[in-house]
Amino acid sequence: MNFFPEKLRYKLDSRKEQQNFRILSKTDKDLFDFYSNDYLAFSNSESIFIEATRLCEKFQLKQNGATGSRLISGNHKLFDLTENFLAEFHQAESALVFNSGYDANLGFFSSVPQKGDFIFYDELIHASIRDGISLSNAKAYKFKHNNIEDLQAKISRQKPSENASIYIVTEAIFSMDGDQAPLLELANFSEKNNHFLIVDEAHSTGIFGENGSGLVNQFQLQEKVFARIHTFGKAMGCHGAVILGSQKLKSYLVNFARSFIYTTGLPPHTIATIYSAFQQLKIGEAEIGKLKANIQYFKKQLKIAKIDSYFIESESPIQCAIVSGNESVKKIATSFQQSGFLVKPILSPTVSKGSERLRFCLHSFNSEEEINSLINLLSESLKSI
Repeated sequence: MNFFPEKLRYKLDSRKEQQNFRILSKTDKDLFDFYSNDYLAFSNSESIFIEATRLCEKFQLKQNGATGSRLISGNHKLFDLTENFLAEFHQAESALVFNSGYDANLGFFSSVPQKGDFIFYDELIHASIRDGISLSNAKAYKFKHNNIEDLQAKISRQKPSENASIYIVTEAIFSMDGDQAPLLELANFSEKNNHFLIVDEAHSTGIFGENGSGLVNQFQLQEKVFARIHTFGKAMGCHGAVILGSQKLKSYLVNFARSFIYTTGLPPHTIATIYSAFQQLKIGEAEIGKLKANIQYFKKQLKIAKIDSYFIESESPIQCAIVSGNESVKKIATSFQQSGFLVKPILSPTVSKGSERLRFCLHSFNSEEEINSLINLLSESLKSI
């Protein structure tokens, strides 16, 4: 078949003209990693891999796949072990594992808010949440980023029916800016007004809170948050996600979340890897401590180099320098890669036009020498734009 729809061809050509055409590229593992979400180096942990394999053997689960959805044949023994552990670790009543963070957000937001309900979400919320909301029958409104006053104003304009529910949605750490949500204020506001707060902890898992249990745990807000989504593809170095909440919420999702019901379950070794990674996290204070030290060192060196004004304020591993324009940000990223540093540009429309950026992801394994070289190169590159 040699023909292609004209409308689709036009959209591809437009992407190329706007310098934001995406391609799949292979990664040179010999370069210095300042771009991956593997904050604690768990994805390459031999001990986690060995322990996961041992766990599968212990439970006599040697198949490569789950063989079906969890409601049919895919609910193997490791799910109960892992979900019970995750609920205890995060101080939640129950836990339900999904195949990915995307699946978790799609399943939750497409099924939980009902017709007549309202969803209010931070304007910088992740695309997976937006896609889930788009499948919901509830009315949805965005509020200004981390702005409680705007949220209150948006809610006050609505006239919900007596039995309507209001859901407020935020990320703990925002994936593109690396900044932190005002969780205390959001939780207190939600509790006072009987609203339901949902927090996506994708980029706080493994970093903040006791043993990396997240920001909700750090601020002791477990009883004030209706649902938490923790994903495993960032600091945990593996795959999948979990939704934490009440036992009733878990039962509801098992019955109504289509992205859970109609998909093959995760294979045993994946679940064993999740369990083993969290066991490592319990004793991984050194990795977390080194990561946090690197974050502070990076920020200190930015000030010394007098380029900190380009950066969004962040205490997370995500550090972003705003460099307006797709062409400019791609040019600098290319120079980094040519000098041995893996740094990816974030282009519009992934972020709004004019806020294109270089997104630096810091890790426990980055050395001070690597950070110094990175910042020196960045300082020189910024002079050329």
